[in-house]
Amino acid sequence: MPAASALHLAAFGLGAVLGAGATAIVTRRKDAAPVAAPAQHQLPLPVPPPHQPRPVIQIDEKNRPQMSNATDIAMLGGSVPGVLKYGHPGPTPDFLVRKAYVASYDRRLRHPAWTAEHLTLSSLGKSRVEGSNPDAPKGDRGKSEFVEDPAIPTPFRARLQDYFRSGYDRGHMVPAADAKSSQDAMNETFLLTNIAPQVGDDWAYLEDWCRRQTSVFSDVYVFTVPLYLPKQEADGKWRTTYEVIGSPPNVAVPTHFAKVVLGARPSSPSNPTIQELSVGAFVLPNAPIPDETPLANFAVPVDSVERAAGLTLFSDAVKQSSKNICQTSKCEVIIRRFDDANRQSQKRISAPSGRV
Repeated sequence: MPAASALHLAAFGLGAVLGAGATAIVTRRKDAAPVAAPAQHQLPLPVPPPHQPRPVIQIDEKNRPQMSNATDIAMLGGSVPGVLKYGHPGPTPDFLVRKAYVASYDRRLRHPAWTAEHLTLSSLGKSRVEGSNPDAPKGDRGKSEFVEDPAIPTPFRARLQDYFRSGYDRGHMVPAADAKSSQDAMNETFLLTNIAPQVGDDWAYLEDWCRRQTSVFSDVYVFTVPLYLPKQEADGKWRTTYEVIGSPPNVAVPTHFAKVVLGARPSSPSNPTIQELSVGAFVLPNAPIPDETPLANFAVPVDSVERAAGLTLFSDAVKQSSKNICQTSKCEVIIRRFDDANRQSQKRISAPSGRV
């Protein structure tokens, strides 16, 4: 998978609320009542900062989408100011390069700031890659276990015990089903740096939709972004409220999650090097959603996700040259009853060992 650029995060959660995804702030557990589809309205967005980090996806000289290099991470340039002579407080971007994805970890919230994937038919094991061994063992979810990530300093890690009796699933930001190429790739999706507290199975329908886009586009790029969106309360003021799980409290519970998807395919058989791009962004509340709710109800502008999260996912050139993915593909999820299957395969969350 092409390497991606970790972004220097702006104040996470200070973005404005998204249009279709701006539902009530969610701190409900699994037994909460289903939420209705969000209203179609747009709230004021803050003015972006003057210096934006380099986009994660931009167009190369051959008009093809390309992920920025890992060396493009936005960091302080030049010499360190004298005031930081004895220490630089950060924030420190933990840029994690895995076999099936890349991610940036948020040490304060103890979950990913974002994850990025490049999906193709071959990466999902639906077509043969020239030179590959068809008999090579594939990833088996049953052999994977949730583990804390040793790449993160201990004080800033999400811990297994944080999820014990929390009422939330250990939700994959990059789903295990996207990493079947090997057992190592599968195992990396079970690192807690790829996990956030999540409610229900509705997210799995959108993950399945992303995988199915590989039959429409030759390349599919998927960004997953946890969000913290404000809710207008009775006094007319907007407030962001969210739960923190763990004892002591350690892992923040996002109010919403975003999937931002870019599909690329040759514009025509005669011009295979000229790519046709399609982009879509969807924001779902971290709460149960009625099965009959159309996916299109959660579609929002990409700019809204970027501003709410403090990220730059695509260059202006990509946005301007892209079509709406709901016009070039069907924005319809397939409802499957994951509940029973998930309960059977769900790995039990063990009681805490007493370690803090």
